[in-house]
Amino acid sequence: MLELRRRGERDFLITHDGRVLMTSAAHRSESVLAETAVSRLPPRRSPRILVGGLGMGFTLRAALDVLPPRATVVVAELHPVVVDWCRGPLAGLTGAAVDDPRVQVRIGDVALAIASGGPFHAVVLDLFVGPQRPAAGDPHFGPAALRRTRDALTPDGVFAVWSEQADPSFEKGLAQAGFGVEKARPGRGGLRHVVYFAFRASGTPAGPPRGPARRRRSSGR
Repeated sequence: MLELRRRGERDFLITHDGRVLMTSAAHRSESVLAETAVSRLPPRRSPRILVGGLGMGFTLRAALDVLPPRATVVVAELHPVVVDWCRGPLAGLTGAAVDDPRVQVRIGDVALAIASGGPFHAVVLDLFVGPQRPAAGDPHFGPAALRRTRDALTPDGVFAVWSEQADPSFEKGLAQAGFGVEKARPGRGGLRHVVYFAFRASGTPAGPPRGPARRRRSSGR
């Protein structure tokens, strides 16, 4: 069960079965995720970006702030209520980012958007806890899913992933799928989240999207 809770006058929480997924008071890593992904793209007038997981809209807001006026941002969010929150009580946190004319909201699993909606100049995933030793059949971070993402990107595209913790097995999977990998730890002290930036390795050809992935519960962080 997803719930939106308010703490004080301006701080909001989104919880999943009682566990805090995100808070409006701390979103530095989400901003770095989007800002860095877009900054790594070659300059172009009309980039096309896929954001998986809307959350409170901070990742989307950060992307919009550094994208040109003719950009397109496709947002895939599994839970319609999250979109309603971002258009309602959370709208003031991001300047109503979800209603920006560059944004196209799709209700559904981002794995399906990757499999059928490319090509994208960047794919940005901000899902639940991120990759944590993903199983072979994981529809977002498993080997086949990573190949689908690589194939959905333009040759100079960027795959950016937020993770609650570092995961060496995920880094290995990215390399095996034909990505070069960098990572960052935004913030200071305490438990610091990880942001992965993956780039198509030199000589890795683009290909058509592979078959559809199995659906999996996912929500923006």
